[in-house]
Amino acid sequence: MLPPSSSDALGYQVLHIPLCDRWRVYHRLQELMINCSCPANGSLLVQVNNLLEAMLIRSTVMQCLASRHELVDWLERCWRDD
Repeated sequence: MLPPSSSDALGYQVLHIPLCDRWRVYHRLQELMINCSCPANGSLLVQVNNLLEAMLIRSTVMQCLASRHELVDWLERCWRDD
C-alpha cells in the first residue's frame, strides 16, 4: 500500500501519498491532533510520537488509499477467531 517511510524509528516520517489524497489524509490527521505538514515537495511529513499515533496514521492512510477489496479483507481478518 505505502512505500516504507524514510526511517523505522519514531519521530518525523515522510509519507509518499498521491497528491489527490494528501489533503484528505492531512486534514484527518489534524482532526486526530497528530502533528503533520505538507511541504512544497508534495510529500506529507508526519510526527510519530508513540505506537498509538503510528496505528492511527496507518489506519487513516489505509482508509484513504486501500481498495474496497483490501478493506474488506482487513475487516474479515479482524473478525476471525484465530
